[in-house]
Amino acid sequence: MKNIGNQVQYSIYQTMQNPDPNRLPIAYEEWEKKAREKLKDGPFYYVAGGAGGERTMDTNVSDFNQWKIMPRMLNNVDDRDLSVELFGQTYPSPAMLAPVGVQSIIHEEGEIGTAKACAELGVPYTTSSASTIPMEKIAEVMGDAPRWFQLYWSRDPEITASFLKRAEASGYSAIVVTLDTPMMAWREIDLKNVYLPFLIGEGLGNYFTDPAFLSKLDKTPQEDPQTAIMHWTQIFGNTGLTWDDIAFLKEHTHLPIILKGILHPDDASLALKHGVDGIIVSNHGGRQVDGAISAIEALPMITEVVGDQIPVMMDSGIRRGSDIIKAMALGAKAVLVGRPAMYGLAVAGQRGVYEVMRNMLADLDITLGLIGKSSVRELDSSVLKKVTHYQSKIPSV
Repeated sequence: MKNIGNQVQYSIYQTMQNPDPNRLPIAYEEWEKKAREKLKDGPFYYVAGGAGGERTMDTNVSDFNQWKIMPRMLNNVDDRDLSVELFGQTYPSPAMLAPVGVQSIIHEEGEIGTAKACAELGVPYTTSSASTIPMEKIAEVMGDAPRWFQLYWSRDPEITASFLKRAEASGYSAIVVTLDTPMMAWREIDLKNVYLPFLIGEGLGNYFTDPAFLSKLDKTPQEDPQTAIMHWTQIFGNTGLTWDDIAFLKEHTHLPIILKGILHPDDASLALKHGVDGIIVSNHGGRQVDGAISAIEALPMITEVVGDQIPVMMDSGIRRGSDIIKAMALGAKAVLVGRPAMYGLAVAGQRGVYEVMRNMLADLDITLGLIGKSSVRELDSSVLKKVTHYQSKIPSV
């Protein structure tokens, strides 16, 4: 994916002579605004909202401002390379699609549209346990394109083992274990809207096609959907897990195990001790703990502990190419993008996701060259300066 920024800029400027009144947005804020126009309150705020007073969600974005980029001049940046290596595979860029469940509430194309857009760009897609479309169907439409599977660790160990087996059989190349959601958080806007899509059967495609889940039901979900949904409420999440349970995952899959939700350096040390293969620094986009440390603030503490022993990635707050630059300069090997892509999905389905991700990569490519670097692998803390006073207010939409 060389010099994608110049290509995208040129293609946009080519439309100057015949401007399209229905053209899609460029800026993140415009995507969010248009998504709000498309979606009803329940679905929109399920995506856009956060836990409690949404302070963590806000600081995920604003805390990027404490890091300032220091460009260098007179470096040859004619050819720029965004590729990264993770777990023995080379990916064309460091941007990946974060696991997002229930995409069927956002657009009729749902997970299929998002997965196809990612496959077109070569951006790894992370299928959520909470997808409305089963993991096998998503894998089928992606062909040989890269994909990971995100695991919500069920209270029923047979379901967890079954999900791991299905993911491996379907060509997923890594398991992303979300640790920060052993239960649903206090999300005030969802409570106000009385909106939880799982209770109307959305986001349960992997469960309703799982042999271990189905074996516990007297009737199929098609025959008795309400009983199936209520059974899901009993087995989703697992508040009894400990670090010793990592061994269970290693027993049931040969794929790399990546722990998502690490914010404390001591947990990074424990992850190393228990032999996991990667870490994603994340606070679930601010959707779980109100007032938690931002992901970008936690990132350097985690990379200091981990070093080069295993890959460290991050999500929560990535909005533009410069955010990716900062995250990688602080030690992230890759980043995962969530809300921006979902706003693209809401506005224009597959095409919207493609445009959001392509534009973000173009922004990354151009910014990389402008700071004097020809490869994202050259990024380190020398390109940043931390400041003590920065603008923290997030513009309202």
